Amino acid sequence: MHFYSMRDLRTESKTMWSNLDNGDEVVLTNNGKPSAIVIDIPEGYFDETVQAVRQAKAMIALNSMRQKAAKEGYMSNDEINDIIGEVRATAPSSDQSGMKTSATLKQADAK
Repeated sequence: MHFYSMRDLRTESKTMWSNLDNGDEVVLTNNGKPSAIVIDIPEGYFDETVQAVRQAKAMIALNSMRQKAAKEGYMSNDEINDIIGEVRATAPSSDQSGMKTSATLKQADAK
């Protein structure tokens, strides 16, 4: 992992691209603080890479919310997971998009 200031980005861009080509990550800093991570995207894997980055950001946000809730005494991780498990156990069947499947709809119509 290599760190570059915004000024370095302009003056050392060739070195930065070389680091990316070697599979290294590049961290851009602004006033000495990390601001962005630049990674190499393998050819043909743009969508998958974007999806992976978005999932990682979502997990960071979720973990942050869980830590805040646990710290402030709202609910523990176990309590949250127990509630999620209860809801999943009683929820009607659905496909991965969250839409009810045709089998579930047929069962509802039969009632």
